[in-house]
Amino acid sequence: MELEFLGTGSGQPSKFRNVASVALRLLDERNAVWLFDVGEATQHQILKTTIRPRKIEKIFISHLHGDHIFGLPGLLSSRSFQGADRNEPLTIYGPKGLRSFISAALRVSETHLSYPIHYVEIEEGVIFEDETFKVIAAPLRHRMESWGFRVEEKPHQGELLINKVKADKIPAGPVYGQLKAGETVQLADGRVVNGKDYLGPEQPGRVITIIFDTMPSDSELALAKGADVLVHEATYGMSKEESKMARAHGHSTSRDAANLAVKAGAKKLVLTHISARYIGPLLQRFIGDVHHVFGQVYVARDLDVIDVPFEKEQHD
Repeated sequence: MELEFLGTGSGQPSKFRNVASVALRLLDERNAVWLFDVGEATQHQILKTTIRPRKIEKIFISHLHGDHIFGLPGLLSSRSFQGADRNEPLTIYGPKGLRSFISAALRVSETHLSYPIHYVEIEEGVIFEDETFKVIAAPLRHRMESWGFRVEEKPHQGELLINKVKADKIPAGPVYGQLKAGETVQLADGRVVNGKDYLGPEQPGRVITIIFDTMPSDSELALAKGADVLVHEATYGMSKEESKMARAHGHSTSRDAANLAVKAGAKKLVLTHISARYIGPLLQRFIGDVHHVFGQVYVARDLDVIDVPFEKEQHD
């Protein structure tokens, strides 16, 4: 599981940052990529990566401001040109009005897609769930309807308790794989053993929280609780003047994001949606200030890739 930052800027593209988009690479987990927001030129950024548009399975849109959606029509069209067919559908989750925006852009440009799009209008709560992942959405506080997302990986099966297996004198061999799969097995000596009796507790899955444009809100805490990685907008720095600008425009400061990470017990905070004003010494001050509030913080740059490893809990 990896997060790849396709755009980390706010408002409009700058020399150093494209506008908002994050790819959640789930190639090992489900051979797919999920996108969160698709700002202008997201497909250009994808060309600089190993992401294949046909692997994009789901797109989650936080809100309808242009710097978060203007890249959608082009990306959808290119996905079609690159051979996606009816067996490679795409599901787009977003606020009310998103479908109208996409439909109008495709209609006016006479773009005909070779694959189906399924639209899901976001409501609070679980918006997607299958045997491997669950995605929860909650409303945020912005100048327009805006949503945050919590991606929960389902628990992994427990580890094979090898000491217990050996204590019961179960001979090594293919039977270990069957036990690890939780199967019931008849041994050569006639004993019948249940693999589930030789497995440790389920291993908790990883949690990633992605929060774009918002002022601090009560709903953020539930989304971010215990997250392995909290991705949060930090359009402005920590000064009083910057805080006033953040509130005036419906955004968060780096302090807001860091305070949330502390309250939620997040393991790592990644800041994105950074104003173009923060370059050189101003960026260094921006980074230094937030480190005083929450130590495990990283300010994302375009095309950064952050690994989210699965850490197994050890059981005797």
